[in-house]
Amino acid sequence: MKKMGSFRCSGPKMFSFLLICVTLWSHRSGSSGASSSRRPNIVLILTDDLDVAIGGLNPLNKTKKLIGDAGMTFTNAFVASPLCCPSRASILTGKYPHNHHVINNTLDGNCSSKAWQKSEEPHTFPALLKASAGYQTFFAGKYLNQYGHSEAGGVEHVPPGWNYWVGLDKNSKYYNYTLSVNGKAQKHGADYSKDYLTDLLANMSLDFLQYKTSYQPFFMMVSTPAPHSPWTAAPQYQNSFNNTKAPRDPNFNIHGKDKHWLIRQAKTPMSNSSIQFLDDAFRGRWQTLLSVDDLVEKIVKRLEVRGELNNTYIFFTSDNGYHTGQFSLPVDKRQLYEFDIRVPLMVRGPNIKPNQTSQMLVANVDLGPTILDIAGYNVNKTQMDGMSFLPIMEGKMNGTSWRTDILVEYEGEGRNKSDPTCPLLGPGVSECFPDCVCEDSYNNTYACVRTIAPSSNLQYCEFDDNEIFVEVYNVTADPYQLTNIAKTIDKEVLEKMNHRLMMLQSCSGQSCRTLGVYDPRYKFDPRQMFTSHSWRLSRLRQTLK
Repeated sequence: MKKMGSFRCSGPKMFSFLLICVTLWSHRSGSSGASSSRRPNIVLILTDDLDVAIGGLNPLNKTKKLIGDAGMTFTNAFVASPLCCPSRASILTGKYPHNHHVINNTLDGNCSSKAWQKSEEPHTFPALLKASAGYQTFFAGKYLNQYGHSEAGGVEHVPPGWNYWVGLDKNSKYYNYTLSVNGKAQKHGADYSKDYLTDLLANMSLDFLQYKTSYQPFFMMVSTPAPHSPWTAAPQYQNSFNNTKAPRDPNFNIHGKDKHWLIRQAKTPMSNSSIQFLDDAFRGRWQTLLSVDDLVEKIVKRLEVRGELNNTYIFFTSDNGYHTGQFSLPVDKRQLYEFDIRVPLMVRGPNIKPNQTSQMLVANVDLGPTILDIAGYNVNKTQMDGMSFLPIMEGKMNGTSWRTDILVEYEGEGRNKSDPTCPLLGPGVSECFPDCVCEDSYNNTYACVRTIAPSSNLQYCEFDDNEIFVEVYNVTADPYQLTNIAKTIDKEVLEKMNHRLMMLQSCSGQSCRTLGVYDPRYKFDPRQMFTSHSWRLSRLRQTLK
């Protein structure tokens, strides 16, 4: 067996090498009775904060060629919540946030908490792949934002479902971080050749492919820090895109006059310093993505050399989108608009024809069911809210029988005290910038029905605040969501969407996959309105008068 160059002359890497060899050899020695190795392998590459609406895929030329052009690109892929930890929990569980109960990036918000570990982790799709589908599993990168916290088991905690585990302690970094390598802490510094995290994840992935057993199919999840802040590019890419700026789309640096108060409070026009900051951030994001592009190429090429590429599904996606200056908000995610909730999704694999594009509506709650379906596991045995889009990829599903809507939900965060950068707004806000623009607040709590059907491309959202503020967008006519049509749209449509939203917010499993308002088979019966929520509808009617 050829010795791999990535482990030469490096203490921490040799440590990783020994651990991976011991781990994989122990699983190999006990796997001779496993079922046929011809079952497909599965790779999930998950980026952090990668948008699709403001050009996030532009730097990823190799990724687009090796995954998108070689398979299917989904143009209507969304997240259940536009924030790292709730979204990642939805990916792992196949559930909407109201069912997995991870509401933000804190321990108190159930992010990697003891409660999460007890109630949800044993039922994630990787746990099912390993325990019930006979897959060998590998994880490397960012898991959940509070993973490694001392109050949640520290880095010694290895989530169920993983034969080999390389989990990042806490949130995304590129240097000076700690990894949990099968429950043992491994500290890294700031030496590019040994420590740059995106490259290290690529090398560890290649090691797994080299030393894994050939007797079982494998699932590999690689979760990159890029393009999340602090936007630290590899040395060879630090001068790339020097003339690139954030796109000046129609919703850039304008006042969201008909939107929720949090959007209206943003100062317009933005200060020169804010614009310079967001342009630098945008450029830094693109620079970090060039290393992700290299990672994708290395994994695909290694699979090809090993003769495994044709029997491997490769998914590429993100946990949420991002914004840089839209509606005068400097940089963040968390908002209900397309730039924050829409994500890239490309898949290649067996029975997926190349150069395909699908406009079908898919969400990150569908990733788990789809991967389980590929593995031959009966998704109906789970409590997952999502549905498998494998039939779409294999050309066995048409638009008339697919879903027409999904749920997006977010619970806002705010501080108990006034933010020192923005005392005039008082307590209850967070993520504030020096020029007193805040990206979040307690009552930035909303739920949306995102509809895509032959007859409609609509977003309907309600805020859980004192006024039950409503935002509605016809995304076909208004792709940049400049005009909130809540007060002009037909009131019957509003009532139907209000009813559908309440249905989805209380759904679980199969009930999350019922017919949407714009499905031709949908029948609206006002008598089925939630009596316990009748006050909400009457308040809504008052608000929109």
